[in-house]
Amino acid sequence: MAALQDGARHAGAPANDPAALALLIYTSGTTGLPKGVMLDHTNIEAMTDMGQQALNVTATDHCLLVLPLFHVNGIVVSILGPLSAGGHVTIRRRFDIETFFHDVELLRPTYFSAVPTIYSMLNALPTTMRPDTSSLRFGVCGAAPAPADLLKNFEERYGFPLIEGYGLSEGTCASTLNPVDGLRKPGSVGLPFPGQRIAIADTHGTHLPPGATGEVLVQGPNVMRGYLGKPEETAKTVVDGWLHTGDIGRIDADGYLSIVGRLKEMIIRGGENIYPKEIEDVLHDFPGVLEAAVIGAPHETLGEVVVAYVAFRSGATGSLDALNDHCADRLTRYKRPAAIHVVDGLPKNAMGKIDKPRLRELAKGLRG
Repeated sequence: MAALQDGARHAGAPANDPAALALLIYTSGTTGLPKGVMLDHTNIEAMTDMGQQALNVTATDHCLLVLPLFHVNGIVVSILGPLSAGGHVTIRRRFDIETFFHDVELLRPTYFSAVPTIYSMLNALPTTMRPDTSSLRFGVCGAAPAPADLLKNFEERYGFPLIEGYGLSEGTCASTLNPVDGLRKPGSVGLPFPGQRIAIADTHGTHLPPGATGEVLVQGPNVMRGYLGKPEETAKTVVDGWLHTGDIGRIDADGYLSIVGRLKEMIIRGGENIYPKEIEDVLHDFPGVLEAAVIGAPHETLGEVVVAYVAFRSGATGSLDALNDHCADRLTRYKRPAAIHVVDGLPKNAMGKIDKPRLRELAKGLRG
């Protein structure tokens, strides 16, 4: 290996331009082609400070990073947050189900972030697995909606809380979080981060009252500069300083946000709007189900029908008749899946989110 050579020392003043481009983050592309999200230094500094406040991060904290470093959670909340507070970070190459709890026992982290798929896998480990998790203050759960029962069962089993939050790359990572010290509402993604505002709007952008369902809007210094090379997309997404997320949700009387689904994933069956998350939550309630995903499949008469994919945890099984009866007991007729496919596992993207575009392609193949 060649010896490293020192270059000339920089003689000028440090660069200090808050509006300069800091990161170019590509969206996960779960509903379309990925877009380059431009984040400046103001965005990064704001999100770092917001994350420290929301998670109560101090110099005593140690974050165990198992998420990819191309994602804003890995870069900002999981690295810059603890480091700028004087804490430290341990970076693992990737999440490994075989070694994760060994790492926790060896390294003694105080928190980590993961996606629902990872928590489902950990919760499906043999009941004989009883790791020492006493160092952990909490785990953060985000990037995709998590079943309420998963959060409850995980906490009861492993002895530390899962704090569910919500955000997107266009908002420099996170916008809401259930309080670390305070009321955590199952099924909700919590309260706005310090310095951010959340609103629910109708199709015209008019803000709606608490309890109403509509598109989730975000406002704050964390909102992106725009999409790289896509000024028209940017203009449609950031309107009067409000980031239009494309997610459907509602805010309760206490200010807690719940996510119902995504505008682009909404299924329209015979003129009726169906949000996949409601059906996915029902399927997750079936004994032994590890993962569930719902998509809309084209139908000549109805426009779209509900198609579901289910994967069982190791050693668990369930018949299609039992799954259909389970849905019939809990869903109105038009929301029930027209087809349920039991698979070994659901396709994931690089962030661990279920890859619904791939499922739609799979559905086309099944019809053919």
